Amino acid sequence: MISMATTEVRSDRPMPPPTSLIDQARAEQLRAANINPRTGLATDYLNHFNEAVMLLEMVPDMPECAEDFLTWTPLSYAEHFWASNFKARDLAIEAYESADPKIRADFDNLTASMTSILTAVGNAMREAQQDKTRATLAEQATAWVKPLVALAGGVINGNAATDVEAVMSN
Repeated sequence: MISMATTEVRSDRPMPPPTSLIDQARAEQLRAANINPRTGLATDYLNHFNEAVMLLEMVPDMPECAEDFLTWTPLSYAEHFWASNFKARDLAIEAYESADPKIRADFDNLTASMTSILTAVGNAMREAQQDKTRATLAEQATAWVKPLVALAGGVINGNAATDVEAVMSN
């Protein structure tokens, strides 16, 4: 019988170095694929949100970019990697699925918030009749989403300086 003890991992504290050759090999494999071995998450997923933010940032000066933003569709972590050319996509998805539940919950809450904001703004832009209204929506969405992208990056890198729960409760 195998006993599996669980310990709570805090993402804001450094993890001890891997202790076995398997742990070290796994960490190296993840690092080589640009996946954080402490969190099991890859920053590549944030490109999905950064693309939307980039398009929104262009809307005030180039209103036609609103149409480009409206083609953005939400993708889950796994969907993003399946649709990408990321070389280690299977590894990225597997690492995400086996990530510490607390870290993954913090990350999922942030990405769900970003998706919700971007989806709502897209819906509002579709209803808007004036470029000025779309520009205002784009500016507001950018101001909301950019800090969440930064927080998600902190979670991915295991060094979130801000308490995610406090931010999400506001």
